[in-house]
Amino acid sequence: MSALPRGVNEANGVKEYRYFAGGEWRSAENNKLFDVFRPYDRGLYARVAAGGRAEAKLAVDAAAKAFPSWSQTTPAERAKLFFKAAEIVKRRRAEIAEILAVETGSTISFATFQQDLVAATIEQVVGWMYLPKGEVLETNMPGSHSIGVRRPLGVVASFTPWNGANILSWRAVLSPVAAGNTVVVKPSELAPISAGIILAQIVEEAGFPPGVINVVTHAPGAAGDIADVFFESQDVRVINLIGGVKTAKMLAKRAGETLKRTTMELGGYNPMIILDDVDVDYAVRTATFGSFFHQGQICLNTRRIIVQRKIADEFLEKFVARTKTLPSGDPQDHKTVIGPLITPAAVKLCDDRVKEAVAKGATLHTGGVFEGQIYQPTILSNVPLDATVANEETFGPVVVVEVVDTPEQAIEAANRTLYGLTSSILAGDTYRAFEMAPKILAGIVNVNSPTVNDEIHAPMGGVRDSGWGRTGPDSLKEFQDVIWINSHSGQRQYPI
Repeated sequence: MSALPRGVNEANGVKEYRYFAGGEWRSAENNKLFDVFRPYDRGLYARVAAGGRAEAKLAVDAAAKAFPSWSQTTPAERAKLFFKAAEIVKRRRAEIAEILAVETGSTISFATFQQDLVAATIEQVVGWMYLPKGEVLETNMPGSHSIGVRRPLGVVASFTPWNGANILSWRAVLSPVAAGNTVVVKPSELAPISAGIILAQIVEEAGFPPGVINVVTHAPGAAGDIADVFFESQDVRVINLIGGVKTAKMLAKRAGETLKRTTMELGGYNPMIILDDVDVDYAVRTATFGSFFHQGQICLNTRRIIVQRKIADEFLEKFVARTKTLPSGDPQDHKTVIGPLITPAAVKLCDDRVKEAVAKGATLHTGGVFEGQIYQPTILSNVPLDATVANEETFGPVVVVEVVDTPEQAIEAANRTLYGLTSSILAGDTYRAFEMAPKILAGIVNVNSPTVNDEIHAPMGGVRDSGWGRTGPDSLKEFQDVIWINSHSGQRQYPI
């Protein structure tokens, strides 16, 4: 039997995890723990430290203490630690993928893909640290030299989600840390191990200095206590959220009151436009992947398919047929495509919205049923605009098909909601689709690719109600200030 990682105990066959602050694994006050359940069978998976105000304050203080030294480290020093972390991720690839499958219901293929993406992202971020961190400015003053220099801000508080838990936890720390900041991570209580604790294990083994990266876990309903500490602390300068619009509005309001910077990657009601000159079979394959990958629990999933009338019947017939073939079941089974949703509440939300749409006159083509926490992939059409599923992000395998006559109507339909994360246009004439792309009110427009499409170096992010801030090398600027340094040689003349 292999030894347990640091910070993990086992009692009565159940693993117990501590939180990580100041380079140490710690128990919560009074050794409080909360239960984490497996989505597939609702069995008890683990118990995790139930942190609160005291734990959050300790982590923030540790990050603040580490900041002055870390902000002065060289790119080479940081790169060595990042490369070591990437090697550990590669070594633990299969083990971490299994944890993701069990804790979050992610299929084993998606869980494995996440590990490869994590390692590649860490390695690529190393290069960002060598990018110019300032610029020479023009000046109208003879004898002056003017430059703008970016410098890190301090402590970043990062909120990480349960979906895509491992890659998104790394994305929440890599840019801030590469930019010279220190971080406190608050992972989702639905996946505290995948969305935070694994990251802490790896950075500890890689040798990151104590306090540079900290992880504070909490029980359901206790996130507010930790957030309070973040907003009360003068050391926390940035609130970094990957999450939902409702949470973002609460955090943004408090950030405004305390003058803290925010960066927010939120959800989306992501449209896929299918023009009538497309290869229908390709459109079906693309729509299936975009709609049902990770059982619709990715912020980039296709939520609405807008198809031109000329090919609508053929597309819908083939799309429904293909969807019915998707195997569902145990996420650890390599054949599974549709695994469980994260909680019973997520299943109920999908079911309630589908039933509401059907009651209002929508046509249900397939799905609309569930067993346990596995909700079958669902296709709706003729959905009235006053149905909730026609306007709100439904985080599950539910997609709405809408038929239009012209490309102009398709654009109007795509821009109907206030979301603006990602989108897709499928067309035989790529140039025509490319000409349409700037008219879509989204941060990402994919031509002849699915809405689920991301590259490490690309400036991914949303507009409108899908948030602000970008990934890629430009993201370092989100965690830095620019200071203007003006140097004058000789003596200036003054009017007084």
